[in-house]
Amino acid sequence: MLESQGVATRRRVRSWAVRQLRAPLAPTVGALLFAWASLTPSLLPLGPVFQGLVTAVSAALGYGVGALAGWMLRSSGVRLDAGPARRRTWRVVGVAGALGTAVALVLSHRWDDQLRDDVGVARDGLGADLQMLLLLAVLFVILLLVARGLKAAGRWVARQIERVLPERVALVAGGLLVTWLVWAVVTGPLSGGVVGTLDATFAAVNDEYSTAELAPTGATVSGGPRSGESWAELGRQGRVFIANTPTAEDIAAFTGGAAEQPVRAYVGAADGLDLADLADQAQRAVDELERTGGFDRAVLNVVTGTGRGWVNENQAQALEYLWAGDTATVSMQYSYLPSWMSFLVDGDRAQDAGRLLFDAVYAHWSTLPADQRPLLVVSGESLGTFGGEAAFSGAQDLANRTDGALFVGPPNGNRLWSRFTAERDAGTPEVLPVYDGGRTVRFADQPSDWTSLGEWTAPRVGYLQHANDPITWWDWSLALEKPDWLSEPRGRDVSDHTRWFPVVTMLQVAADQMVANAVPAGQGHEFGQEPARAWAAILPPSGWSAEDTERLVTQMQELAPSRVE
Repeated sequence: MLESQGVATRRRVRSWAVRQLRAPLAPTVGALLFAWASLTPSLLPLGPVFQGLVTAVSAALGYGVGALAGWMLRSSGVRLDAGPARRRTWRVVGVAGALGTAVALVLSHRWDDQLRDDVGVARDGLGADLQMLLLLAVLFVILLLVARGLKAAGRWVARQIERVLPERVALVAGGLLVTWLVWAVVTGPLSGGVVGTLDATFAAVNDEYSTAELAPTGATVSGGPRSGESWAELGRQGRVFIANTPTAEDIAAFTGGAAEQPVRAYVGAADGLDLADLADQAQRAVDELERTGGFDRAVLNVVTGTGRGWVNENQAQALEYLWAGDTATVSMQYSYLPSWMSFLVDGDRAQDAGRLLFDAVYAHWSTLPADQRPLLVVSGESLGTFGGEAAFSGAQDLANRTDGALFVGPPNGNRLWSRFTAERDAGTPEVLPVYDGGRTVRFADQPSDWTSLGEWTAPRVGYLQHANDPITWWDWSLALEKPDWLSEPRGRDVSDHTRWFPVVTMLQVAADQMVANAVPAGQGHEFGQEPARAWAAILPPSGWSAEDTERLVTQMQELAPSRVE
Protein backbone atom coordinates (compact mmCIF):
# COMPACT_ATOMS: atom_id res chain seq x y z
CA MET A 1 0.00 0.00 0.00
CA LEU A 2 2.72 2.45 1.02
CA GLU A 3 4.75 1.42 -2.03
CA SER A 4 1.85 2.14 -4.38
CA GLN A 5 1.32 5.53 -2.73
CA GLY A 6 5.00 6.33 -3.27
CA VAL A 7 4.76 5.38 -6.96
CA ALA A 8 1.69 7.56 -7.37
CA THR A 9 3.45 10.47 -5.66
CA ARG A 10 6.47 10.15 -7.92
CA ARG A 11 4.20 10.06 -10.97
CA ARG A 12 2.43 13.22 -9.84
CA VAL A 13 5.79 14.97 -9.27
CA ARG A 14 7.03 13.90 -12.73
CA SER A 15 3.77 15.00 -14.28
CA TRP A 16 4.02 18.39 -12.53
CA ALA A 17 7.65 18.81 -13.64
CA VAL A 18 6.75 17.98 -17.26
CA ARG A 19 3.93 20.52 -17.17
CA GLN A 20 6.23 23.20 -15.80
CA LEU A 21 8.82 22.61 -18.51
CA ARG A 22 6.24 22.48 -21.30
CA ALA A 23 6.25 25.70 -23.31
CA PRO A 24 3.63 27.07 -25.71
CA LEU A 25 4.68 28.13 -29.19
CA ALA A 26 4.74 31.95 -28.89
CA PRO A 27 6.76 32.03 -25.62
CA THR A 28 9.25 29.54 -27.11
CA VAL A 29 9.80 31.73 -30.17
CA GLY A 30 10.17 34.81 -27.96
CA ALA A 31 12.75 33.08 -25.74
CA LEU A 32 14.80 31.97 -28.76
CA LEU A 33 14.83 35.41 -30.39
CA PHE A 34 15.88 37.17 -27.20
CA ALA A 35 18.53 34.55 -26.45
CA TRP A 36 20.04 34.88 -29.94
CA ALA A 37 20.13 38.68 -29.57
CA SER A 38 21.98 38.36 -26.26
CA LEU A 39 24.75 36.34 -27.92
CA THR A 40 25.78 39.28 -30.11
CA PRO A 41 28.83 41.22 -28.85
CA SER A 42 28.51 44.04 -26.35
CA LEU A 43 31.18 46.53 -25.23
CA LEU A 44 33.43 44.03 -23.43
CA PRO A 45 33.90 40.23 -23.45
CA LEU A 46 31.72 38.91 -20.65
CA GLY A 47 33.04 35.41 -19.99
CA PRO A 48 30.86 32.33 -19.45
CA VAL A 49 29.29 33.30 -16.12
CA PHE A 50 27.98 36.74 -17.02
CA GLN A 51 27.15 35.70 -20.58
CA GLY A 52 25.10 32.79 -19.22
CA LEU A 53 23.32 35.13 -16.83
CA VAL A 54 22.53 37.70 -19.53
CA THR A 55 21.29 35.05 -21.96
CA ALA A 56 19.14 33.35 -19.31
CA VAL A 57 17.49 36.60 -18.24
CA SER A 58 17.04 37.65 -21.87
CA ALA A 59 15.45 34.31 -22.76
CA ALA A 60 13.13 34.56 -19.75
CA LEU A 61 12.06 38.07 -20.77
CA GLY A 62 11.58 36.89 -24.36
CA TYR A 63 9.44 34.05 -23.04
CA GLY A 64 7.27 36.60 -21.22
CA VAL A 65 6.98 38.82 -24.30
CA GLY A 66 6.03 35.80 -26.39
CA ALA A 67 3.44 34.76 -23.81
CA LEU A 68 1.90 38.23 -23.94
CA ALA A 69 1.87 38.19 -27.74
CA GLY A 70 0.27 34.73 -27.75
CA TRP A 71 -2.41 35.83 -25.28
CA MET A 72 -3.23 38.85 -27.46
CA LEU A 73 -3.51 36.65 -30.55
CA ARG A 74 -5.72 34.13 -28.77
CA SER A 75 -7.92 36.97 -27.52
CA SER A 76 -8.34 37.99 -31.17
CA GLY A 77 -9.33 34.45 -32.14
CA VAL A 78 -5.97 33.50 -33.70
CA ARG A 79 -4.24 30.28 -32.56
CA LEU A 80 -0.88 29.33 -34.03
CA ASP A 81 -0.49 25.98 -32.27
CA ALA A 82 -3.95 24.50 -32.66
CA GLY A 83 -5.63 22.28 -35.20
CA PRO A 84 -4.08 19.95 -37.80
CA ALA A 85 -1.11 22.26 -38.43
CA ARG A 86 0.04 22.16 -34.80
CA ARG A 87 2.53 19.30 -35.24
CA ARG A 88 3.91 20.79 -38.46
CA THR A 89 4.33 24.22 -36.86
CA TRP A 90 6.23 22.76 -33.92
CA ARG A 91 8.55 20.85 -36.27
CA VAL A 92 9.38 24.04 -38.14
CA VAL A 93 10.03 25.89 -34.89
CA GLY A 94 12.12 23.00 -33.54
CA VAL A 95 14.33 22.75 -36.64
CA ALA A 96 14.68 26.54 -36.98
CA GLY A 97 15.40 26.84 -33.26
CA ALA A 98 18.12 24.19 -33.32
CA LEU A 99 19.80 25.54 -36.45
CA GLY A 100 19.47 29.15 -35.34
CA THR A 101 20.94 28.41 -31.94
CA ALA A 102 23.87 26.55 -33.48
CA VAL A 103 24.59 29.45 -35.84
CA ALA A 104 24.22 31.98 -33.01
CA LEU A 105 26.68 30.07 -30.82
CA VAL A 106 29.28 29.77 -33.59
CA LEU A 107 29.01 33.44 -34.48
CA SER A 108 29.03 34.44 -30.82
CA HIS A 109 32.29 32.55 -30.24
CA ARG A 110 33.88 34.15 -33.32
CA TRP A 111 32.75 37.66 -32.33
CA ASP A 112 33.96 37.10 -28.79
CA ASP A 113 37.41 36.11 -30.07
CA GLN A 114 37.57 39.26 -32.18
CA LEU A 115 36.48 41.44 -29.27
CA ARG A 116 39.02 39.84 -26.94
CA ASP A 117 41.78 40.49 -29.47
CA ASP A 118 40.74 44.14 -29.74
CA VAL A 119 40.55 44.63 -25.98
CA GLY A 120 43.71 42.66 -25.28
CA VAL A 121 42.51 39.74 -23.16
CA ALA A 122 43.02 36.01 -23.69
CA ARG A 123 40.55 34.07 -25.81
CA ASP A 124 38.13 31.59 -24.23
CA GLY A 125 38.06 27.95 -25.32
CA LEU A 126 35.12 25.68 -26.07
CA GLY A 127 34.98 24.73 -22.40
CA ALA A 128 33.79 28.24 -21.59
CA ASP A 129 30.97 27.86 -24.12
CA LEU A 130 29.85 24.62 -22.49
CA GLN A 131 29.99 26.24 -19.07
CA MET A 132 27.88 29.12 -20.35
CA LEU A 133 25.28 26.77 -21.84
CA LEU A 134 25.00 24.78 -18.61
CA LEU A 135 24.56 27.92 -16.53
CA LEU A 136 22.06 29.27 -19.06
CA ALA A 137 19.93 26.13 -18.85
CA VAL A 138 19.90 26.05 -15.04
CA LEU A 139 19.13 29.74 -14.63
CA PHE A 140 16.44 29.75 -17.31
CA VAL A 141 14.61 26.84 -15.67
CA ILE A 142 14.81 28.56 -12.27
CA LEU A 143 13.47 31.83 -13.68
CA LEU A 144 10.70 29.97 -15.52
CA LEU A 145 9.62 28.17 -12.35
CA VAL A 146 9.64 31.40 -10.34
CA ALA A 147 7.56 33.15 -13.00
CA ARG A 148 5.05 30.32 -13.11
CA GLY A 149 4.87 30.29 -9.32
CA LEU A 150 3.98 33.98 -9.33
CA LYS A 151 1.46 33.37 -12.10
CA ALA A 152 -0.19 30.64 -10.04
CA ALA A 153 -0.31 32.96 -7.03
CA GLY A 154 -1.93 35.65 -9.18
CA ARG A 155 -4.56 33.21 -10.40
CA TRP A 156 -5.34 32.09 -6.82
CA VAL A 157 -5.79 35.70 -5.71
CA ALA A 158 -7.93 36.35 -8.79
CA ARG A 159 -10.22 33.47 -7.86
CA GLN A 160 -10.79 35.02 -4.45
CA ILE A 161 -11.50 38.43 -5.96
CA GLU A 162 -13.79 36.84 -8.55
CA ARG A 163 -16.33 36.27 -5.82
CA VAL A 164 -17.15 39.96 -5.80
CA LEU A 165 -15.86 41.24 -9.15
CA PRO A 166 -16.20 40.15 -12.80
CA GLU A 167 -13.75 37.50 -14.00
CA ARG A 168 -11.62 39.71 -16.27
CA VAL A 169 -11.37 42.46 -13.66
CA ALA A 170 -10.46 39.90 -11.00
CA LEU A 171 -7.73 38.43 -13.23
CA VAL A 172 -6.09 41.83 -13.77
CA ALA A 173 -6.48 42.80 -10.11
CA GLY A 174 -4.96 39.52 -8.96
CA GLY A 175 -1.92 39.96 -11.16
CA LEU A 176 -1.42 43.55 -10.05
CA LEU A 177 -1.80 42.67 -6.38
CA VAL A 178 0.77 39.87 -6.49
CA THR A 179 3.16 42.11 -8.44
CA TRP A 180 2.76 44.87 -5.86
CA LEU A 181 3.31 42.47 -2.95
CA VAL A 182 6.51 41.07 -4.50
CA TRP A 183 7.80 44.56 -5.25
CA ALA A 184 6.99 45.73 -1.71
CA VAL A 185 8.88 42.80 -0.16
CA VAL A 186 11.89 43.14 -2.47
CA THR A 187 12.24 46.91 -2.07
CA GLY A 188 11.11 46.97 1.55
CA PRO A 189 12.05 44.50 4.30
CA LEU A 190 14.16 42.26 2.06
CA SER A 191 16.05 45.17 0.50
CA GLY A 192 16.53 46.86 3.85
CA GLY A 193 17.86 43.68 5.41
CA VAL A 194 20.28 43.04 2.57
CA VAL A 195 21.51 46.63 2.54
CA GLY A 196 21.89 46.62 6.31
CA THR A 197 23.90 43.41 6.21
CA LEU A 198 26.10 44.68 3.38
CA ASP A 199 26.64 47.99 5.13
CA ALA A 200 27.69 46.25 8.35
CA THR A 201 29.98 43.90 6.43
CA PHE A 202 31.74 46.65 4.53
CA ALA A 203 31.91 48.78 7.68
CA ALA A 204 33.87 45.95 9.30
CA VAL A 205 36.16 45.80 6.26
CA ASN A 206 36.59 49.57 6.48
CA ASP A 207 37.89 49.22 10.06
CA GLU A 208 40.57 46.73 9.07
CA TYR A 209 44.16 47.73 8.49
CA SER A 210 45.07 46.74 4.96
CA THR A 211 48.77 47.08 5.70
CA ALA A 212 51.16 46.82 8.62
CA GLU A 213 51.85 50.55 8.34
CA LEU A 214 51.97 52.48 11.59
CA ALA A 215 50.50 55.95 11.98
CA PRO A 216 52.50 58.48 9.95
CA THR A 217 55.03 60.73 11.64
CA GLY A 218 54.97 63.52 9.05
CA ALA A 219 53.24 66.80 9.82
CA THR A 220 51.61 67.22 6.41
CA VAL A 221 49.17 64.29 6.42
CA SER A 222 46.06 63.22 8.32
CA GLY A 223 46.74 60.80 11.12
CA GLY A 224 50.08 62.48 11.79
CA PRO A 225 51.23 64.50 14.83
CA ARG A 226 49.57 67.75 13.66
CA SER A 227 46.37 66.09 12.51
CA GLY A 228 43.03 66.30 14.25
CA GLU A 229 41.97 62.96 12.74
CA SER A 230 43.08 59.72 14.35
CA TRP A 231 44.85 57.11 12.23
CA ALA A 232 42.35 54.42 13.24
CA GLU A 233 39.30 56.49 12.27
CA LEU A 234 40.50 57.26 8.75
CA GLY A 235 39.12 53.93 7.56
CA ARG A 236 40.82 51.40 5.33
CA GLN A 237 40.86 53.51 2.18
CA GLY A 238 41.90 56.62 4.09
CA ARG A 239 44.89 54.82 5.59
CA VAL A 240 45.86 53.47 2.18
CA PHE A 241 45.60 56.98 0.73
CA ILE A 242 47.81 58.48 3.45
CA ALA A 243 50.34 55.61 3.40
CA ASN A 244 50.89 56.14 -0.33
CA THR A 245 51.96 59.77 0.07
CA PRO A 246 55.29 60.19 -1.74
CA THR A 247 58.20 61.77 0.12
CA ALA A 248 59.90 65.01 -0.84
CA GLU A 249 63.03 62.96 -1.58
CA ASP A 250 61.13 60.71 -4.00
CA ILE A 251 59.75 63.69 -5.86
CA ALA A 252 63.11 65.50 -5.88
CA ALA A 253 64.70 62.46 -7.48
CA PHE A 254 62.18 62.81 -10.30
CA THR A 255 62.36 66.60 -10.73
CA GLY A 256 66.12 66.80 -10.33
CA GLY A 257 65.67 69.83 -8.11
CA ALA A 258 63.97 70.99 -4.94
CA ALA A 259 60.69 69.39 -3.90
CA GLU A 260 58.24 69.61 -1.01
CA GLN A 261 56.43 67.03 1.04
CA PRO A 262 52.83 66.87 -0.34
CA VAL A 263 49.88 67.56 1.93
CA ARG A 264 47.16 64.93 2.11
CA ALA A 265 44.07 65.54 4.24
CA TYR A 266 41.41 62.86 4.69
CA VAL A 267 38.35 62.41 6.91
CA GLY A 268 36.82 58.99 7.51
CA ALA A 269 33.13 58.16 7.24
CA ALA A 270 30.74 59.72 9.74
CA ASP A 271 28.51 57.61 11.97
CA GLY A 272 25.39 59.50 10.91
CA LEU A 273 23.84 59.60 7.45
CA ASP A 274 22.20 63.04 7.21
CA LEU A 275 23.45 66.22 5.60
CA ALA A 276 24.55 67.67 8.95
CA ASP A 277 27.00 64.79 9.39
CA LEU A 278 28.41 65.29 5.91
CA ALA A 279 28.69 69.03 6.48
CA ASP A 280 30.58 68.35 9.71
CA GLN A 281 32.95 66.03 7.83
CA ALA A 282 33.55 68.70 5.20
CA GLN A 283 34.40 71.28 7.85
CA ARG A 284 36.76 68.82 9.54
CA ALA A 285 38.46 68.35 6.17
CA VAL A 286 38.99 72.12 5.92
CA ASP A 287 40.39 72.14 9.45
CA GLU A 288 42.78 69.37 8.44
CA LEU A 289 44.00 71.42 5.51
CA GLU A 290 44.67 74.36 7.81
CA ARG A 291 46.58 72.25 10.33
CA THR A 292 48.68 70.50 7.68
CA GLY A 293 49.42 73.63 5.65
CA GLY A 294 47.28 72.74 2.66
CA PHE A 295 46.19 76.31 1.95
CA ASP A 296 49.84 77.39 1.68
CA ARG A 297 50.57 75.17 -1.34
CA ALA A 298 50.64 76.08 -5.02
CA VAL A 299 47.82 73.66 -5.94
CA LEU A 300 44.88 72.44 -3.86
CA ASN A 301 43.08 69.38 -5.26
CA VAL A 302 39.57 68.65 -3.93
CA VAL A 303 38.83 64.98 -4.65
CA THR A 304 35.50 63.21 -4.32
CA GLY A 305 36.28 59.53 -3.78
CA THR A 306 34.28 56.49 -4.76
CA GLY A 307 31.62 54.97 -2.54
CA ARG A 308 34.02 53.24 -0.16
CA GLY A 309 36.33 56.27 0.00
CA TRP A 310 38.93 55.17 -2.55
CA VAL A 311 41.07 57.86 -4.17
CA ASN A 312 42.96 56.83 -7.30
CA GLU A 313 46.70 57.15 -6.76
CA ASN A 314 47.22 57.56 -10.49
CA GLN A 315 45.46 60.91 -10.21
CA ALA A 316 46.73 62.14 -6.85
CA GLN A 317 50.41 61.26 -7.27
CA ALA A 318 50.54 62.46 -10.87
CA LEU A 319 49.57 65.97 -9.76
CA GLU A 320 52.02 65.82 -6.84
CA TYR A 321 54.97 64.89 -9.06
CA LEU A 322 53.84 67.34 -11.73
CA TRP A 323 54.06 70.24 -9.25
CA ALA A 324 57.17 69.06 -7.34
CA GLY A 325 55.16 68.21 -4.23
CA ASP A 326 53.87 71.76 -3.78
CA THR A 327 50.32 70.42 -3.59
CA ALA A 328 47.56 69.56 -1.16
CA THR A 329 44.92 66.87 -1.76
CA VAL A 330 41.78 66.62 0.35
CA SER A 331 38.99 64.03 0.36
CA MET A 332 36.44 62.50 2.68
CA GLN A 333 34.63 59.18 2.88
CA TYR A 334 30.84 59.19 2.62
CA SER A 335 30.01 55.46 2.40
CA TYR A 336 31.35 52.01 3.25
CA LEU A 337 29.85 50.40 0.16
CA PRO A 338 31.51 49.82 -3.23
CA SER A 339 30.58 52.44 -5.83
CA TRP A 340 27.86 50.47 -7.65
CA MET A 341 26.12 49.59 -4.37
CA SER A 342 26.43 53.13 -3.08
CA PHE A 343 25.02 54.50 -6.35
CA LEU A 344 22.01 52.15 -6.25
CA VAL A 345 21.29 52.54 -2.53
CA ASP A 346 21.93 56.27 -2.11
CA GLY A 347 23.42 58.00 -5.13
CA ASP A 348 22.44 61.42 -3.77
CA ARG A 349 24.91 60.96 -0.92
CA ALA A 350 27.86 61.08 -3.33
CA GLN A 351 26.55 64.35 -4.76
CA ASP A 352 25.93 65.81 -1.31
CA ALA A 353 29.44 64.86 -0.20
CA GLY A 354 31.08 66.33 -3.29
CA ARG A 355 29.11 69.56 -3.06
CA LEU A 356 29.61 70.06 0.69
CA LEU A 357 33.33 69.31 0.55
CA PHE A 358 34.04 71.72 -2.30
CA ASP A 359 31.81 74.45 -0.87
CA ALA A 360 33.54 74.22 2.52
CA VAL A 361 37.01 74.37 0.95
CA TYR A 362 35.98 77.17 -1.41
CA ALA A 363 34.50 79.21 1.45
CA HIS A 364 37.82 79.22 3.32
CA TRP A 365 39.88 79.60 0.14
CA SER A 366 37.86 82.71 -0.75
CA THR A 367 38.88 84.41 2.50
CA LEU A 368 42.58 84.24 1.61
CA PRO A 369 44.29 87.19 -0.08
CA ALA A 370 43.99 86.76 -3.84
CA ASP A 371 47.76 86.63 -4.33
CA GLN A 372 48.14 83.94 -1.64
CA ARG A 373 45.49 81.48 -2.79
CA PRO A 374 46.56 78.13 -4.22
CA LEU A 375 45.30 77.07 -7.63
CA LEU A 376 42.03 75.29 -6.84
CA VAL A 377 41.14 72.18 -8.83
CA VAL A 378 38.56 69.41 -8.48
CA SER A 379 38.85 65.78 -9.55
CA GLY A 380 37.30 62.36 -9.21
CA GLU A 381 36.97 58.99 -10.84
CA SER A 382 33.85 56.97 -11.57
CA LEU A 383 31.30 57.68 -8.81
CA GLY A 384 33.70 60.38 -7.61
CA THR A 385 32.91 62.38 -10.76
CA PHE A 386 29.20 62.05 -9.96
CA GLY A 387 29.86 63.80 -6.66
CA GLY A 388 32.59 66.12 -7.91
CA GLU A 389 30.27 67.74 -10.46
CA ALA A 390 27.54 68.41 -7.91
CA ALA A 391 29.01 71.68 -6.62
CA PHE A 392 28.71 73.35 -10.03
CA SER A 393 25.87 74.55 -12.23
CA GLY A 394 27.72 74.41 -15.55
CA ALA A 395 30.88 75.06 -17.49
CA GLN A 396 30.95 78.76 -16.62
CA ASP A 397 30.59 78.00 -12.91
CA LEU A 398 33.49 75.55 -13.13
CA ALA A 399 35.59 78.15 -14.92
CA ASN A 400 34.71 80.88 -12.40
CA ARG A 401 35.34 78.91 -9.21
CA THR A 402 38.19 76.57 -10.14
CA ASP A 403 41.50 76.60 -11.95
CA GLY A 404 40.82 73.25 -13.60
CA ALA A 405 39.11 69.89 -13.23
CA LEU A 406 39.72 66.27 -14.19
CA PHE A 407 36.86 63.78 -14.22
CA VAL A 408 37.83 60.20 -15.12
CA GLY A 409 35.37 57.50 -16.23
CA PRO A 410 32.14 59.46 -15.62
CA PRO A 411 28.94 57.43 -15.13
CA ASN A 412 26.09 58.09 -17.55
CA GLY A 413 23.97 59.70 -14.84
CA ASN A 414 26.35 62.62 -14.29
CA ARG A 415 24.33 65.82 -14.60
CA LEU A 416 26.95 68.07 -16.21
CA TRP A 417 28.50 65.33 -18.33
CA SER A 418 25.06 64.48 -19.69
CA ARG A 419 24.37 68.12 -20.50
CA PHE A 420 27.71 68.72 -22.19
CA THR A 421 27.28 65.54 -24.23
CA ALA A 422 23.68 66.26 -25.23
CA GLU A 423 24.54 69.87 -26.20
CA ARG A 424 27.68 68.89 -28.14
CA ASP A 425 28.61 70.71 -31.31
CA ALA A 426 26.83 69.46 -34.43
CA GLY A 427 28.62 66.65 -36.21
CA THR A 428 30.68 65.50 -33.22
CA PRO A 429 30.08 61.97 -31.89
CA GLU A 430 28.65 61.06 -28.52
CA VAL A 431 31.72 59.00 -27.62
CA LEU A 432 34.02 62.01 -28.18
CA PRO A 433 31.91 65.16 -28.15
CA VAL A 434 33.09 68.72 -28.66
CA TYR A 435 31.30 71.17 -26.39
CA ASP A 436 31.36 74.87 -27.25
CA GLY A 437 34.34 74.38 -29.52
CA GLY A 438 36.36 72.87 -26.66
CA ARG A 439 36.94 76.32 -25.19
CA THR A 440 36.70 75.20 -21.54
CA VAL A 441 35.44 71.61 -21.47
CA ARG A 442 37.14 68.86 -23.44
CA PHE A 443 36.71 65.12 -23.76
CA ALA A 444 39.50 62.63 -24.43
CA ASP A 445 39.80 58.92 -25.16
CA GLN A 446 43.44 59.13 -26.27
CA PRO A 447 46.18 61.55 -25.11
CA SER A 448 46.16 63.36 -28.47
CA ASP A 449 42.49 64.30 -27.98
CA TRP A 450 43.42 66.96 -25.41
CA THR A 451 45.23 69.06 -28.01
CA SER A 452 43.39 68.09 -31.19
CA LEU A 453 41.20 71.22 -31.03
CA GLY A 454 44.09 73.64 -30.88
CA GLU A 455 44.75 76.18 -28.14
CA TRP A 456 43.01 75.38 -24.86
CA THR A 457 42.44 78.42 -22.67
CA ALA A 458 42.60 78.13 -18.89
CA PRO A 459 40.88 77.13 -16.72
CA ARG A 460 40.55 73.72 -18.34
CA VAL A 461 37.97 71.03 -17.53
CA GLY A 462 38.73 67.55 -18.84
CA TYR A 463 36.66 64.37 -19.09
CA LEU A 464 38.70 61.21 -19.63
CA GLN A 465 36.50 58.41 -20.98
CA HIS A 466 36.67 55.29 -23.12
CA ALA A 467 34.35 54.38 -25.97
CA ASN A 468 33.94 50.85 -24.54
CA ASP A 469 33.49 51.79 -20.87
CA PRO A 470 30.07 50.44 -19.79
CA ILE A 471 30.13 52.65 -16.67
CA THR A 472 29.90 55.66 -18.98
CA TRP A 473 27.45 54.27 -21.53
CA TRP A 474 24.94 52.26 -19.48
CA ASP A 475 21.57 53.90 -18.96
CA TRP A 476 17.97 52.74 -18.45
CA SER A 477 17.05 54.35 -21.78
CA LEU A 478 18.98 51.57 -23.56
CA ALA A 479 15.94 49.38 -22.93
CA LEU A 480 13.76 51.29 -25.41
CA GLU A 481 16.00 53.68 -27.36
CA LYS A 482 18.99 53.12 -29.61
CA PRO A 483 21.89 55.25 -28.32
CA ASP A 484 23.84 57.65 -30.47
CA TRP A 485 27.06 55.75 -29.78
CA LEU A 486 25.61 52.84 -31.80
CA SER A 487 23.97 55.02 -34.46
CA GLU A 488 27.12 57.04 -35.15
CA PRO A 489 30.50 55.68 -36.31
CA ARG A 490 31.79 53.30 -33.65
CA GLY A 491 34.25 54.46 -31.04
CA ARG A 492 37.67 52.90 -30.45
CA ASP A 493 37.55 49.08 -30.04
CA VAL A 494 33.75 48.90 -30.14
CA SER A 495 32.83 45.90 -32.29
CA ASP A 496 31.27 46.50 -35.71
CA HIS A 497 28.97 43.57 -34.91
CA THR A 498 27.45 45.23 -31.84
CA ARG A 499 23.77 45.89 -32.45
CA TRP A 500 21.00 47.49 -30.44
CA PHE A 501 18.11 45.29 -29.30
CA PRO A 502 15.33 46.52 -27.02
CA VAL A 503 15.95 45.53 -23.39
CA VAL A 504 18.68 43.04 -24.33
CA THR A 505 21.32 45.70 -25.00
CA MET A 506 20.56 47.26 -21.63
CA LEU A 507 21.16 43.88 -19.95
CA GLN A 508 24.38 43.34 -21.90
CA VAL A 509 25.89 46.70 -21.00
CA ALA A 510 24.75 46.27 -17.38
CA ALA A 511 26.67 42.98 -17.24
CA ASP A 512 29.65 44.65 -18.94
CA GLN A 513 29.98 46.81 -15.82
CA MET A 514 30.85 43.72 -13.80
CA VAL A 515 33.97 43.14 -15.93
CA ALA A 516 34.79 46.78 -16.66
CA ASN A 517 37.91 46.65 -14.46
CA ALA A 518 39.05 43.19 -15.60
CA VAL A 519 40.66 44.53 -18.78
CA PRO A 520 44.05 46.07 -19.61
CA ALA A 521 44.71 49.76 -19.04
CA GLY A 522 43.25 51.90 -21.79
CA GLN A 523 40.13 49.72 -22.08
CA GLY A 524 36.78 49.67 -20.31
CA HIS A 525 37.00 51.36 -16.91
CA GLU A 526 40.77 50.92 -16.59
CA PHE A 527 42.70 54.15 -17.18
CA GLY A 528 46.23 53.27 -16.08
CA GLN A 529 48.52 56.29 -16.33
CA GLU A 530 46.21 58.30 -18.59
CA PRO A 531 45.40 60.71 -15.70
CA ALA A 532 49.08 61.75 -15.63
CA ARG A 533 48.88 62.87 -19.25
CA ALA A 534 45.52 64.50 -18.54
CA TRP A 535 46.85 66.59 -15.64
CA ALA A 536 49.86 67.59 -17.75
CA ALA A 537 47.41 68.94 -20.35
CA ILE A 538 44.99 70.54 -17.87
CA LEU A 539 47.32 72.14 -15.30
CA PRO A 540 50.96 72.12 -16.43
CA PRO A 541 53.47 74.18 -14.41
CA SER A 542 55.53 76.82 -16.14
CA GLY A 543 58.13 75.38 -18.49
CA TRP A 544 56.55 71.92 -18.66
CA SER A 545 57.23 70.02 -21.91
CA ALA A 546 55.95 66.95 -23.78
CA GLU A 547 59.17 65.15 -22.78
CA ASP A 548 58.41 65.92 -19.13
CA THR A 549 54.97 64.35 -19.58
CA GLU A 550 56.50 61.12 -20.84
CA ARG A 551 58.92 61.10 -17.90
CA LEU A 552 55.98 61.59 -15.55
CA VAL A 553 54.09 58.68 -17.10
CA THR A 554 57.15 56.45 -16.77
CA GLN A 555 57.51 57.48 -13.12
CA MET A 556 53.88 56.63 -12.40
CA GLN A 557 54.28 53.24 -14.07
CA GLU A 558 57.29 52.47 -11.91
CA LEU A 559 55.45 53.49 -8.76
CA ALA A 560 52.33 51.43 -9.48
CA PRO A 561 53.63 48.00 -8.30
CA SER A 562 54.95 49.42 -5.00
CA ARG A 563 51.85 51.31 -3.95
CA VAL A 564 50.17 50.19 -0.75
CA GLU A 565 46.92 48.37 -1.50
